[in-house]
Amino acid sequence: MTRINILGNSGSGKSTLARAIGEQLNSPVIHLDRLFWEPGWREADPRVFRRRVARAVGGDAWVCEGNYAAKTFDLRLARADLTIWLDTPRLTCAARVIRRSTGIKVRPDLPVGCKEGHLKNTIDLVRDIMQFDAVRRPRIEAELARWITAGSVLHLKDRRQIAAFLTSLRRPAG
Repeated sequence: MTRINILGNSGSGKSTLARAIGEQLNSPVIHLDRLFWEPGWREADPRVFRRRVARAVGGDAWVCEGNYAAKTFDLRLARADLTIWLDTPRLTCAARVIRRSTGIKVRPDLPVGCKEGHLKNTIDLVRDIMQFDAVRRPRIEAELARWITAGSVLHLKDRRQIAAFLTSLRRPAG
């Protein structure tokens, strides 16, 4: 496994898992939000975004986190060895987003020139999280079906499953 794609709801733990996998496999981590958003939370031009993603996933090894299904699945899934779907409960995702929006810690996956903590952005994001299963999940699953079979997607639903997966990545010394 040298190219891993991670999907999931906002606040599901995609960035955290990507960093953990990247550290264990000594692979570069690609945060799609950093490629998509310009300073001040302005969307990048779609062609610019696709060029950035194509360049980022052009290497032999990477861990890529983020959805952007219809915009970049053709670039990522065709090259990925594994796709992980973080199926974290929505209330957990919402609590994480609220907690991180009130914190002072700067996240390494936050796009350059973008800040968290704006109440309207947090409210909008929590609303999106709560509607994820009804609105975004079907679109992502439909797009996934175009590129890979359901059996090649690893669903991780809780900390125990995530920890077991990370343990499975550890290579014996020697």
